[in-house]
Parts: sequence; C-alpha cells; structure tokens
Amino acid sequence: MKILVTGCEGMLGRAVTGRLAVAHQVRGVDLADGDLAAPAAARRVVLADPPDWIINCAAWTAVDAAEEKQDEAMAANAAVPGNLAVLCDELGCGLTQISTDYVFAGTGDGFDEDAPRDPVNHYGLTKARGEEAVEAMNAPWQIVRTSWLFGDGPSNFVRTIAGLLRDRPVLQVVNDQRGNPTYTEDLAAILEHLVTGRHRGIFHGTNHGSCTWYDFAREVALRMGHDPDRIEPCGSSRYPRPAARPACSVLRSRRLEATGYGPRPAWQDAVARYCELLQTGRARFPLD
Repeated sequence: MKILVTGCEGMLGRAVTGRLAVAHQVRGVDLADGDLAAPAAARRVVLADPPDWIINCAAWTAVDAAEEKQDEAMAANAAVPGNLAVLCDELGCGLTQISTDYVFAGTGDGFDEDAPRDPVNHYGLTKARGEEAVEAMNAPWQIVRTSWLFGDGPSNFVRTIAGLLRDRPVLQVVNDQRGNPTYTEDLAAILEHLVTGRHRGIFHGTNHGSCTWYDFAREVALRMGHDPDRIEPCGSSRYPRPAARPACSVLRSRRLEATGYGPRPAWQDAVARYCELLQTGRARFPLD
C-alpha cells in the first residue's frame, strides 16, 4: 500500500512510519511540509503523491495549553482531520484518525467504542470534533482511540519518572485517575492490522489492562531498578491543572478483537520493553 503518515516526527508518527515502511511504501510529512489545517496546504501535501491510505498522527497534544490556545488546538485536532477527510473522499482514499480517551467524561468504570462523547476539557472537545469530521466521510475511515501514550520520544511519562527517580528520594504521583498505558510500538502494530485489513469504524487501541498513574510510576521504578516504594500516592488536588482530567478513562475493546486481532500485550510488558531500551542505550532519545 501507499501510505501517508502525517505527524511523522512525533512520538507515535515515528513508530508508525518505522513499522509500516518494512512492507509498504510510506511517505511521512510533518509541519515543515505544510500546515494541514489550511485547506490549500493540505491539498498540496496530499496530492503531491496521492496515497491509498492516510494515517493522521498529527495532533495538538498539550492538554493544559489547549485551555489557553483554544483556536490553535481546534485547528490542529479538528480542522486537520476535516481537511484530510474531504481529500480522502475525493480520492477514494482511506483515513485513520488517532483519537483519545479524553473524548469521554471519565465517570463510571470505562467506555466502550460506541459510548457517547462527553469531554470535560477543551482538548477533549477538539478531538471529539475531529472524530465527527471523520465519521461523516464516504470513503473508508477508522477512528482509533488510545490513551496514556509512551514510547521513544523526547517527552513521555516513563522517561519523566525515570529521570526524576535519579534526582529525588521520593515522588508523589496521583492515584485517583485510571487509564490504559499504551506503548507506541504496540499501537503501531494495531494500526498496521487495521489499515491493511481496511477495517471501518471506531476502535480502541491500547495495551491490555488498566492502572492509575501511581501504579504506572511504580512499574517504571521497578523496571528501572529502583525501589517502587519511593513512589507515594496522592490525590489530583496535589497537582492542580488548568484542564480537568477524567477520573476513569479506561477504553474497553471488543471491535479490535472482532477483526481477528490477537491478544494485546499487557501494559506492564510494554513498560518493561521500553525501559530496557532506555537502560541499554538503544533509545533514540536516551535519558539525559
């Protein structure tokens, strides 16, 4: 397949591009190639070499900054997929939109693929609008929601915790938010399956299992050779943020399994693999 990956320089974009390039003709583009929120720029970038499928990894991911820079966040997360959807309909090209657990309010114990969207912050609203634009397409489309992403990039939760553990004797991490940690390499495998199978609809793509940020941090400590008891639990009120966070944004998955996708690796296994990458010096972005 000829696949265009937008946001190819991001943490997920690099993982997706690297995996798909093994068996497919992949072209990666990022902001330097054109602002996809502008219709003319999006048209120029896509028509430069029309693909069979587009995977949109381009996104505004700064949740708190979205509260202040609302227009910019809406452009990145809603206008971009909207422009890509129009072009894909013209070309008959498939589109995969990467979305988020933050399209949900966070009440209850988790969300199925068809649960109603009800975001509690502006970032979540922008991603919900992006989903709506993709759902209106006539051409093949996929919305793949994921959460708590980490992987070989300059900034992610695992890398942050590992770095702080070298400098501080004790860390306090919130224990009242629950979600699904997801390794970019494992999400890339899910995306390859969905795209090459040309499956249509909304899917939840995460590692298996859920935890709190406190549990997540303890696992990082363990895998990096530190005493997990150096991680102490605290409430979200300990770290007030501009954007509200869902208390539980667990993404339950059934549609992915219905396509024939096998068991997903547990989040603990994913953390172990990434921590090994950091410890052995094989990460593109090693610890400072």
